[in-house]
Amino acid sequence: MIKERMLKYLPIFEQKSKVFQELIGVQGQELDRKSLMIKDLEKQLSIDTATWALELYEKELGITIDLNRSYEERRSTIKSKWRGTGKVDSNLIKLVAHAYTNGDVKVSFDGKIHIEFTSVYGIPPNIEDLKQALEDIKPAHLAIAYIFNYLIWNEFDDYNKTWNEWDQLNLSWNEFEIYKGV
Repeated sequence: MIKERMLKYLPIFEQKSKVFQELIGVQGQELDRKSLMIKDLEKQLSIDTATWALELYEKELGITIDLNRSYEERRSTIKSKWRGTGKVDSNLIKLVAHAYTNGDVKVSFDGKIHIEFTSVYGIPPNIEDLKQALEDIKPAHLAIAYIFNYLIWNEFDDYNKTWNEWDQLNLSWNEFEIYKGV
């Protein structure tokens, strides 16, 4: 706390004075408050830690503000919009997709864009946002095909675990889908 640090700079007889303690206490509280405000402002400068400033980013980028969406969903939309400028190629599509899924994708072209989610099982939770972001950046004449991976029973059997061993792991279905046998 700032008050204690400030008192240390005073001569001993002033450190014991009730008047100086009160004055330094009030100043210390104000400086603590200002310090917290500065730290909060610093957090707003990064999309990954921003909260109330997300609305400013969204306005700047022309994104519809929806306060019912989570911070993470809003951050991924902002990141995608920022990344989604320039020449549209597989690297740009991968960057945009990664902003939404935090996973790897494989992109290929054969008259249409194929996006395969390689490190995420199932459909990513904010796939509709990703689809909209990619629609905004891709050439209008190209279609997009999304390829999702699912865990199949043969893969389940490859883990060589008994039902009791699986039961002891106590995994939710989502945890099970990303389980790597560690």
